[in-house]
Amino acid sequence: MAGQRLAAPGGARPVHPPLRTAGRAAGRVTRGVGFFLRPFGRVGGIVWLEVTGVFFGLFALVFAAAAYRTRPAGLHGPYDHKFLASAVLTALFAYLGASSFLRAGRK
Repeated sequence: MAGQRLAAPGGARPVHPPLRTAGRAAGRVTRGVGFFLRPFGRVGGIVWLEVTGVFFGLFALVFAAAAYRTRPAGLHGPYDHKFLASAVLTALFAYLGASSFLRAGRK
């Protein structure tokens, strides 16, 4: 029959040698490009963590200024909800900024 010449035993088509060598060459190029770009990816990750840490630090400063403006008059005075929210957000963003820089230092 006409289709018998093209089909391999079991119904799978054989891979032609030129395609096999082309696939191997493509694999070598991909490994070479990955090897070349790996250091840039590492440095890019470190820079990303540092930039993120700076932005978290800026937000912490903004919330610290808001907490300072809304602080209670005396030591034992009533705490305003704006002061408490600003203090909590200051602590949160300070933690996120510091942990971002620590992670960048470990990389």
